[in-house]
Amino acid sequence: MKAHHPRRVLTAAALAGLTALVATGCGSAPDNAGAQNSKAAKAESAADLGGMEKLVAAAEKEGKLNVYALAPDWANYGEMIAAFEKKYAIEVNNEDPGGSSQGALNAAAKRKGQARAVDALDLGTSYMQDAKKQGLLAPYRVEGWDGIPDTQKQPDASFMNNYGGFISIGCDAKAVKDCPETFKDLLKPEYRNKVALNGDPTESSSALAAVVAASLANGGSLDDAQKGLDFFQELKKKGNFVPAKSTLATIQQGETPISIDWDYLNLGYGKKLEPKGVDWQVVVPADGLYSRYYNQGVNKHAPHPAAARLWLEFVYSPEGQNIWLKGFSRPALLEAMKKDGTADKAAVALIPEVDGTPQAPTVDQEAKAKETVVQGWGKAVS
Repeated sequence: MKAHHPRRVLTAAALAGLTALVATGCGSAPDNAGAQNSKAAKAESAADLGGMEKLVAAAEKEGKLNVYALAPDWANYGEMIAAFEKKYAIEVNNEDPGGSSQGALNAAAKRKGQARAVDALDLGTSYMQDAKKQGLLAPYRVEGWDGIPDTQKQPDASFMNNYGGFISIGCDAKAVKDCPETFKDLLKPEYRNKVALNGDPTESSSALAAVVAASLANGGSLDDAQKGLDFFQELKKKGNFVPAKSTLATIQQGETPISIDWDYLNLGYGKKLEPKGVDWQVVVPADGLYSRYYNQGVNKHAPHPAAARLWLEFVYSPEGQNIWLKGFSRPALLEAMKKDGTADKAAVALIPEVDGTPQAPTVDQEAKAKETVVQGWGKAVS
């Protein structure tokens, strides 16, 4: 695995504003009214429960955590979940690991009062904003709250940036003679039936980000995602776009030899594919330099409210943040951890450098882009 054209690593503050997916699991009881009336369900910090020891005790008494659409290969979620289960006497139910942000949001909105409802959400910003508008989020400040830049957390503690990165192009160098390095390259006839996305941009935050990045590369702006739709329409007309969702399996099978995705996902794929003989090369295209964070939030209707809050505490602890680093992503507390010496230096060294100034949308810009893409994607690639 190689990372082409290494570029300068940006600070967490420079990447401000990103998102992802967490939600539901299996349960049986139809009602969780007791959980909703518990002290944990009203806690806005561990201190409200008497400190971390009391939070741990309450969470372990619940014994379960429901999450949704957390792919093990996504930013090192497999290790994150395993480490959480090992540290605490809590079983993690990860429903639909290959699911989407929209699927996670739907599961949270439609399962209020159910024991299998989502406990915590890991979503892209536009989807997290939807969750907030629907009144699904409970305010919670983790112990590392002060170390998260102000630009990367909501003042009301409804949600906060978690981990992020850049849109990149991954390529199987053994299946493709000359790997593309820019969005413009992707239109070349040599890439016929080779270019894919990580999902449907009307439901997936990562695929939506790819469309916005393509817009930036083709004369558009953070206020104009239409140029991205036009790009994929042209990509489809040339026969280069593959409608299949790009995954570790489809890459290995040769179905999606070129994938537009977050750099941490593409780099993680490369690490896993290298022993299998796949030379997966990754580049951050200079003509579409786009960064975003995924976010964490507690579901207001969590059937396991203490476990949901403990999950956030773990994810934002030095142990959890270093797990993101090992998955090639840039955690929200990276700069604070560099200063206090808790960042894994070996993991930091593996994060590819990125030159240039990335563009990251405001909440309103991302919401507008999502609306444009949801309305126009079907027509663009039909």
